[in-house]
Amino acid sequence: MTNAQNVTGSEKTVGFNPEPVYRVGLNEFPTGGRGRAWGDVPASQWNSWIWQQQNRVRTMPDLERVVDVTKDEHEAFDKSSELFNMAITPYYAALMDPTDPDCPIRLQSVPKMGELTVQPEEMEDPLAEERDMPVPGITHRYPDRVLFYTTHHCPVYCRHCTRKRKVSDPGSAAQKKQLEDGLEYIRKTPSIRDVVISGGDPLSNSDERLDYILGSLRKIPHIEVFRLGTRNLVTLPHRITDDFVRIIAQHKPFYVHTHFNHPKECTAEAFHACAKIADAGIPINNQMVLMRGINDDPQVVKRLNHLLLMMRVRPYYIFQCDMSQGISHFRTPVEVGINIIEHLRGHTSGMAVPHFVIDAPGGGGKIPLIPNYVLSKDDEKVVVRNYLNKEYVYPQPKQK
Repeated sequence: MTNAQNVTGSEKTVGFNPEPVYRVGLNEFPTGGRGRAWGDVPASQWNSWIWQQQNRVRTMPDLERVVDVTKDEHEAFDKSSELFNMAITPYYAALMDPTDPDCPIRLQSVPKMGELTVQPEEMEDPLAEERDMPVPGITHRYPDRVLFYTTHHCPVYCRHCTRKRKVSDPGSAAQKKQLEDGLEYIRKTPSIRDVVISGGDPLSNSDERLDYILGSLRKIPHIEVFRLGTRNLVTLPHRITDDFVRIIAQHKPFYVHTHFNHPKECTAEAFHACAKIADAGIPINNQMVLMRGINDDPQVVKRLNHLLLMMRVRPYYIFQCDMSQGISHFRTPVEVGINIIEHLRGHTSGMAVPHFVIDAPGGGGKIPLIPNYVLSKDDEKVVVRNYLNKEYVYPQPKQK
């Protein structure tokens, strides 16, 4: 067993070989295991991200080897396959409870009948990303930053995905010309200082292609930072090899945004992947999506955020579910998110309190929502309350 403070990202071997358990104080991060379908797979294959990609759970017979499939899941799979495919890495599938259809990992991975209901207000492109696309593959909404789509592919097709129109659709793949056109647009737009590299999941690109993209961006004088949005830390941590870490470490300042939704996802494998990136001096931020039956409980979110901080991942955003088609069964009332913030602020460290935001439908951008702590204000004073609902008066400065 390895103490957390002794975990480094400087192993000589290229690959992914986490210890069975990582510890931080009395907290344990056990390995995710192999489930009931992959017990005889050699470690050399199991720890290969290429093997994990090639052996994803994609068919009903595949799924039946992993879990006790319900009638609802059978029907949902049959009726949703043309709308949005199923794909689950063996690692992430092994985290599913085989007998509990309400397992939080299973709810995020396996089709449910709720996906077949499309509400009138739901949209194929809820954030109007295509509308703000000056060239294919670039969304330019905010003045100084852009979203750069580099692939349509993901290792796991999350059932709450906001980009179903792109993900799992081979026709939406980012070809070389699209990448070059996107890079050229960024070069010719000096107001852009920040690039978010996205997809799909950009870590589905090869190391060579990622190195080319990052190196091309770093050569542009007005680009100050770039960020990489990936869920591989959660669904395919084996992707974080030593070669990959060496590549991204060459392109700092660089930030990784990831997407843990539940404490069950915080395994030894995830810890190991995060440690390798953090040890390379690259900050990691988490963007949780608020979902009914998965993380709509303040205690679940608090535990998740505490685990993330031990993994050196900063809880950054809680997103209200987007108005994507077929995910109304995941959406919660906005008050649920505000209540979660209410139960975090003051009750745990500020580092464990993310921003709760709505990414406004129709392309309005991220809008933060917080509990109402200001009770009244005038030119002389502001009356506020704290997390215990005690009132305090803050005198306004005298205006000269």
